[in-house]
Amino acid sequence: MRAVRGATTVTYGGSSSADSARTATQELLGELLARNDLHVDDVVSAVFTLTPDLAGAAPALAAREVGWHEVPMLIAAEAQAQGSLPRCIRVLLHVETNRPRAGMRHVYLGGARVLRPDLEGDTRPEGH
Repeated sequence: MRAVRGATTVTYGGSSSADSARTATQELLGELLARNDLHVDDVVSAVFTLTPDLAGAAPALAAREVGWHEVPMLIAAEAQAQGSLPRCIRVLLHVETNRPRAGMRHVYLGGARVLRPDLEGDTRPEGH
């Protein structure tokens, strides 16, 4: 079993913030699976955190809408810290894979790219 991390930000959408959060979550989950050559059946569990300004977002519901029906999921509020990235959804996936730890591809999309600039343009070969 391995863990893989990801994060994304939600663009301000006024009354459509929930739709924006759903779309951002689904994009993030899709990228995590694709970049790690995983399928939803490989996902053991998912832990989501949301910044306080996204209190109405529902990443677990967004995941279920794309077929994550049997994956146990937990959502928690991100701790408030001065200077933290606003409108951010983070996820930690536990997955069944034979990839080595160094071969896991963590995914940071949108404004969340600033959280891990060391992963930008990750050119590690598959499986490394």
